[in-house]
Amino acid sequence: MVVRAAVLPAVGSPLEITGIELPEPGPGEVRVRLVAAGVCHSDLSLSDGTMRVPVPAVLGHEGAGTVVSVGEGVTDLAPGDGVVLNWAPACGSCHHCGIGEVWLCVDALSGMNRVHAVSEDGRDLHPGLSVAAFAEETVVPVSCVLPVPDGVPLADAALLGCAVLTGYGAVHHSARVREGESVVVFGVGGVGLAALQAARIAGAGPIVAVDVTPEKEALAKAAGATDFLVASDTTAREVRALTGGRGADAAVECVGRAATIRAAWDSTRRGGRATVVGIGGKDQRVTFHALEIFHWGRTLSGCVYGNSDPARDLPVLAEHVRAGRLDLNGLVTHRIGLDGIPEAFGNMLAGKGGRALVVF
Repeated sequence: MVVRAAVLPAVGSPLEITGIELPEPGPGEVRVRLVAAGVCHSDLSLSDGTMRVPVPAVLGHEGAGTVVSVGEGVTDLAPGDGVVLNWAPACGSCHHCGIGEVWLCVDALSGMNRVHAVSEDGRDLHPGLSVAAFAEETVVPVSCVLPVPDGVPLADAALLGCAVLTGYGAVHHSARVREGESVVVFGVGGVGLAALQAARIAGAGPIVAVDVTPEKEALAKAAGATDFLVASDTTAREVRALTGGRGADAAVECVGRAATIRAAWDSTRRGGRATVVGIGGKDQRVTFHALEIFHWGRTLSGCVYGNSDPARDLPVLAEHVRAGRLDLNGLVTHRIGLDGIPEAFGNMLAGKGGRALVVF
């Protein structure tokens, strides 16, 4: 069956909106008709080579939809069921899974290497981050889908698959923000907006948002920021002024650039925690001298997928949605069709908006 999809023909090439031949689900697989898919910066990192991906590939990893059909052996899903795509399914048997760090599973991204579909000119296509959500329909292993929680609209649920799990998890699982602590979030994109909401849910304050684009102040404050700073060479000093002269208890960096990672570190208090969520390239070098590491006693940590376990965390997030504490619509700046994805990539490169949502 031919469906339309956004295909990356080669690293560094523009996306092509084209037809692909999608097979029927095999044993242990599920066919899903997409309802919505978020345009995440990680997709951009795949397209420009920051993250390696077999190409040509169908991109898109943050999505939700309805089960169309299931393959042999799939017994817990049926046509019509709503599902959230899980782009990093844990194998359950590696060392990291064995110690409860499922977000570091060594086999989580092995699905990228499989042949997912065939292009109109006969090329084998791979799924960019295992799930190929930038398409009208996709076929994935059953491990790559989770039931949509009760009370969460299907289109909104797409955002739970990456932006919310990552931003919420960075605050609650990695930085472990406690009530009354001060937080600074660098980068007001989809993940940054989710992190701001998570800090508000945690009872943090003050909550400072930092971005290079002044127009994002309204978005940031709607998500929970008490203060907004336009990024500059004096950002760390301004954060200290807003936090009693000490610096923030926790900083969450959602950009992935050396300058913002360093600014996040400099903005935290002595003994504070800086969590890096943004995916940066190998050319982004961050330097520290030995004395400051000793003197400041800060913690700098990476954060993969929000250090989240989707099966554990989706019900928690759903409860926040139902209670009105978590606003998924607040993460979406504009809704587009499949043909609008290339333009959305351009907007991300220009630093515009929070999260575009593709609605099928």
